[in-house]
Parts: sequence; structure tokens; C-alpha cells
Amino acid sequence: MRHEMLNTNGFRRGGALACVLLAALAGCKQPDGATSQNGGAAGGTAAGGGTSTGGAATADIGKAAPYKGDNILLGEYGALTGSTASFGNSTHNGIQMAIDEANKAGGVLGKQIALQSEDDAGKPEEAATAVKKLINSNNVLAILGEVASSRSLAAAPICQKAGVPMLTPSSTNPEVTKVGDYIFRTCFIDPFQGRVLAEFARNNLKAQTVAVLTDSKQDYSTALSKFFQKEYKNLGGKVVAEEFYVTDDKDFRAQLTNIKGKNPDVIFIPGYYTDAGNIAIQVRSLGMNQPLLGGDGWDSPALMQIGKKAVQGTYFSTHYSADSPDPKVVKFVTAYRKAFKATPDSNGAVAYDAARLMIDAIKRAGSTDRAKIRDALASTKNFAGVTGNITIGPDRNAVKPIVVLQVKGDKLAVAAAIKAG
Repeated sequence: MRHEMLNTNGFRRGGALACVLLAALAGCKQPDGATSQNGGAAGGTAAGGGTSTGGAATADIGKAAPYKGDNILLGEYGALTGSTASFGNSTHNGIQMAIDEANKAGGVLGKQIALQSEDDAGKPEEAATAVKKLINSNNVLAILGEVASSRSLAAAPICQKAGVPMLTPSSTNPEVTKVGDYIFRTCFIDPFQGRVLAEFARNNLKAQTVAVLTDSKQDYSTALSKFFQKEYKNLGGKVVAEEFYVTDDKDFRAQLTNIKGKNPDVIFIPGYYTDAGNIAIQVRSLGMNQPLLGGDGWDSPALMQIGKKAVQGTYFSTHYSADSPDPKVVKFVTAYRKAFKATPDSNGAVAYDAARLMIDAIKRAGSTDRAKIRDALASTKNFAGVTGNITIGPDRNAVKPIVVLQVKGDKLAVAAAIKAG
């Protein structure tokens, strides 16, 4: 079944559609009168030094009410709208696909699973509002989201204070899970990603020098930039320029002109796909032919739609390859394509894994007691995900493999594959 996403007017127009969807799965009966809505999750914005996670965000949050739903209601918060909406579509699709499969197999704890999605419009303050609604109004059992580290950092303290398990599929900033013992992730973290990218630049691309162009308002970008530069220097490379921009800037020529004057071997752009595509166009228009390198924030089909010829030959790290011969990946990609008429990017894959892992934790907990679900998440070992086997470490981070892909035509070829580290 293909689940249509909502238009830019937001999630709340999807109530009737989602009711039809859930009627097919679970009689459209929702706990506590909630209405399930289609939604998504995506990229992020925040002040460069980190997102404020205290004060007003948690002032009106107490412990969540005990869960008493007839179904298992999971919450999802994310951005359907904005410059990283591709992430939102992919993430929602992955979560919904996992729920559909679980319901078809009988659900969990003898109950069907429903999904309540809230649009945070790509804003940390809206992420906080969305999560408060999911907890206070909808009384969701647990929460999936966000993709962007800045928005996960805005929401995590609320979940922690309320005692509601939160599992982010793909927020890689290490600060996210440090918020507390109810906050988990199913992706690798930026210290590992930064090291892999630094090693790739030095060993695979043979780069002696690099320039870095960082989004100063993204926690994801600033953290990945920091870890990459540290590792690159440790490997004997030289960072000859570091320039900054702000999410959704359109003109990067001043920064790129400064970088051009330094003539680096590689240009590292730890941002999201919309900006990366536009930057690549301007890099090439200035006659700069250096390899471009990015992180998992580049992983979207829209990267090639925006950047076109300019992103050909570029590299980025991410969570999996859709062309992997692994039977689990083949099965997932085939089912996703059938359902959504598209090839799943890494956000769809890690979201699928996150939803499945959450459902598995509820099953292992044998209860809708949130503390027991938290304990089950924490004890996860060798969960068979399509993005690799997942073990949750003592810091609630996933120990996961990573791949580096290269844009070749309309395909993404594996340039390097690194085991969990």
C-alpha cells in the first residue's frame, strides 16, 4: 500500500487519510481518543554552539501519565516542510512500513500499533511543542525522531523529564543521548563518522590539504566539522581554510573565493543536501575541480536533482547502500519500492530499523511500562537491521557500520565500507 504524504499545509490535514490507513490495519481505534496522522522527519536548525535544552522547554512537563491505550500508540515528530523535506518523506515511510509489517504479523502484546505524527516544520522550538503534545495530549507510549540533531536536542529533555523513551533514527551529534537514560539512537555518531571521513580523505583521496565549509547554525554540521578536522590533522593533513554559512543561504561565492585562493586538495562540506547541492554548483562555476566530500546529511535523491552535474563524482558517508546484496537489504528495498515507488535512502532505512527495534523492545519488555521498555532498549544486542546489526552501548548509542558512497550518474556506488567502530 502506498501512503501518500501531506502537502505543505501540514500534517493536520492528514487525519482522515491516516484514519483510513489505520482502519485497514487496526480498526482506526486510537488510545485516549488520538487521531493518527501521516507525518515525517527531517534536517535541522539551531544556534551553532548547541541547542538550549532546559528552562522553558521542560518547565510544564511532569512525568507522563501511565499508558492505558487499547492499541500501542507510538509518536513521531519531524519536519515535512522546509529545505530538508526529502528526509521527512523517507523517515516517515520507513517508520510506517515497519508498523504495517508488524501489524500484519499480529502487532505486539496482542495489540495493533498506531502512529501519531506531528510536524515540527524544521524548527527546534516546534519540535519541543510537538513532543509536548505527543506526551501531554496523546499519551504516546514512546517516541521516534528526529533526524536533525538540533531538533532532537530540543525535544530530548522533554522526553527525559516525562520518562518517555525516545529513539532517534539518525541524529548523529553525540550530545543527543547524553541528555539522559531515556534517550537512544540507532545510528552511528559523529566522532566515528568524522574519523572515517578523515581517513577516506587522507588514504583514499590522498589529500594533503582540505578546506571546510561549515553550517554555523546546525549542531550536526558544527560537530561533524570539529571531529573531521581533529582526525584529519591527527593523520598529518592540513586544514588550509575554514569558512561558514547559515542554513538556506543562496550565495556562497565569497566563502568559496577564499577557499579557491588556498587551493585545497579536497573541500569538505558537512551540511544537508539542499545546501550541499547549491554549494557544489557554485564550486564548479568558479572553476574549482576538487573532490567534494560530505556526511550522511547529503544522503537524499534531491542531492542529484539540485546539484545535477556539479555533484557527479562527489563522496559522502552514510548508513547503508541500497545496492547491497545482503538479503535483508534486498527484501527491504524491494518492499519499499513497491510501497512508495522510490528507492529508499539511508533515512528511510534507519527509520525502518528504529521502528522495528522499538517494537521489538516493547515485545521484549512484555509490558507498556515505559521504564521496562527503556530497559529493553538499553539491553539490545545484535538486532538484525537493514543498516547493519545494532547493539546499544552503555551510552545508548548504536554500534554500527558505515559506508562512503560516490555519485556516479544516477547511481550511488560504494567507495568504502567500514565495520562498526
